[in-house]
Amino acid sequence: MPAEVRTVGLLAGSGLLAAVVLWLAHRALIDDAYITLAYAKNLATDLHWGLTPQQVSNSASSPANLLLLAAATAALRVTGGVHPVDALGAVSIGCALVMAWGWSRLVRALGLSWVAAVLGIALVWLNPIVLSAIGLEVLLISAVLVVLTVGAVERRPVLFGVAAGIALLVRIDLAVFVALLALATPIVRRLLVAVPVAAGVALPYYAWSWWYFGSAIPDTFIIKTLQRSFGGVSYAGGPAGFYEQLPDVTAVAFLPPLVGVVALLCWAVLAVVRRSPRVLTLAPVAVLGVGGVAYFAAYSALAVPPYHWYYVPPIAALVTFLAVAVGACLAPDRSRAARWAMVPAAAVPVALVVASVALVAGLGAPWRTTLVFGNQASAHDYAVVGTDLRSVEEPIQAFTEIGAPAYFCDCALVNDFTDRGVIAPLVDRRLADAGFVTRKLLQANYLLLDRDQRPLPIAWELRYTTDPAVVGTRVWRVYSSSGGVGYLTLTPAP
Repeated sequence: MPAEVRTVGLLAGSGLLAAVVLWLAHRALIDDAYITLAYAKNLATDLHWGLTPQQVSNSASSPANLLLLAAATAALRVTGGVHPVDALGAVSIGCALVMAWGWSRLVRALGLSWVAAVLGIALVWLNPIVLSAIGLEVLLISAVLVVLTVGAVERRPVLFGVAAGIALLVRIDLAVFVALLALATPIVRRLLVAVPVAAGVALPYYAWSWWYFGSAIPDTFIIKTLQRSFGGVSYAGGPAGFYEQLPDVTAVAFLPPLVGVVALLCWAVLAVVRRSPRVLTLAPVAVLGVGGVAYFAAYSALAVPPYHWYYVPPIAALVTFLAVAVGACLAPDRSRAARWAMVPAAAVPVALVVASVALVAGLGAPWRTTLVFGNQASAHDYAVVGTDLRSVEEPIQAFTEIGAPAYFCDCALVNDFTDRGVIAPLVDRRLADAGFVTRKLLQANYLLLDRDQRPLPIAWELRYTTDPAVVGTRVWRVYSSSGGVGYLTLTPAP
């Protein structure tokens, strides 16, 4: 079958997979996904950069995801109404198509079996961690890492530079992958072209953010690094913590990247011992896998809480290398006997994909919850609460989960994610804990921060409790698959 036909088939299959996944997930998005959707709605309708219409805020962790969702939301307004969830579907399908295009390039550039492309897409899109964070930048991460690797493999500095700039806009911490691929692959000889291109893509936003918000990086860096852990469990111990609560889901989510680490070690041994051209051509993808390990180590050193979507970059990087390794073992230029001998190795990732499908099938259709869900209420319950809060005109102090209530409410909900008047004290706390280098970098980042901002005066408090005897001006009974039955209460602020 011609490569062009296979590429078209891969694009069509990936787009269909994305459409199915988004239809399954659209009623079960987690609260943090609604943070991005609320930002996108406000930007699309009023050119307002904020989680709520009443306040400017800088807590969107992925400028690229926000801008794409806002653009798609604005474009879909021609159909009538404002539909950020539909925009999410369009952006996600676009990510799937870009990822499929990137895989078709990798297959041809490295002489792989097309099994690699199918496995690479399936292992990412059907991973329980990824599926449980739809709406965040997880799909963009997966797509941009593949394209970044294509630029390094094909030694195309402009493509690499554009992908690097977009990667830095998707998440600033993807600089780990950008730096490693730039310095440890042949693209290093073309950095005089690649670096200015990347800077031209990423710097305008970060320069504007530094001037406008008084911070080039999102305020979530300060908020999340101050949190440290959940119940004493930080990023490094997150997988073990997940396994205690969700053993099947955790095994299916983290076994593929672990197998990817094993494949990476095997490649390293072969690269040192044999140094055959077939092995060495995989070096740029191996560097991507090393980036996944480095990313995990960096986040472990930061000691941030184990938010499950923080594991997507290392998962995506390592399963990409795993799929490439399988594709190299089954490459069409190898003898039939050699390919058949490697079929058992390919069976492992295939079995993991099948296990993911089985877990997803158990959720029903469409989903009421995701496989990994840590919120206190379902999206449906938050929609009810948010809709009821629309009649409240005064500012409301919200508890941690603010995304879904804010999305459905459009009212003045206030917490660290919306009120920049509380950021300066948090910055000072973070500076007090920082080492010399980190402190100097943060001081430069917050050089233009308006420290005269004051917290917004609060009239009401929205709180969560599990006490059925709770009283308040308004009380809503809510439920989540992780927390069970709870109650949200609206009471006057003291």
